[in-house]
Amino acid sequence: MTTVIQGIAGLKELVGTHLGYSDYLEITQERVNTFADATGDHQWIHVDPERAKAESPFGGPIAHGYLTLSLGPVLAPQIMRVEGIKMGVNYGAAKVRFPSPVPVGAKLRLGAELTNVEDIPGNGAQVYMTFTFECEGAAKPSCVSEIIFRYYE
Repeated sequence: MTTVIQGIAGLKELVGTHLGYSDYLEITQERVNTFADATGDHQWIHVDPERAKAESPFGGPIAHGYLTLSLGPVLAPQIMRVEGIKMGVNYGAAKVRFPSPVPVGAKLRLGAELTNVEDIPGNGAQVYMTFTFECEGAAKPSCVSEIIFRYYE
């Protein structure tokens, strides 16, 4: 269920709140290969399933860490939507960690927590969220990142 947030005031009201989870998304070899083509990162642990099964400590191919992180814009709208603003931009990431791999074939979801909101000049706010990407059944998250957005009214 998508949380609809009304403007900057609504964001401020939700500081410290876990906003929920996205649906699971299956990570396919095709998606991994497409990401490899887009970034030029064709390391065998990602794109050579036979070699990855034979030689990788992960038992098969895994998604790129940055592929996992890049799925935030795909999955976050399932969790939250900010209305009553003129625009919002992704301002960056303050911290990114990849505690465990995302095996090809895994089902990945995103959890989001709104951790802080700071006023900025120009009727805006800098919004900090913790994005936690989890594989179904995994003991540890695959990616934990502090993502920063800017919203303007």
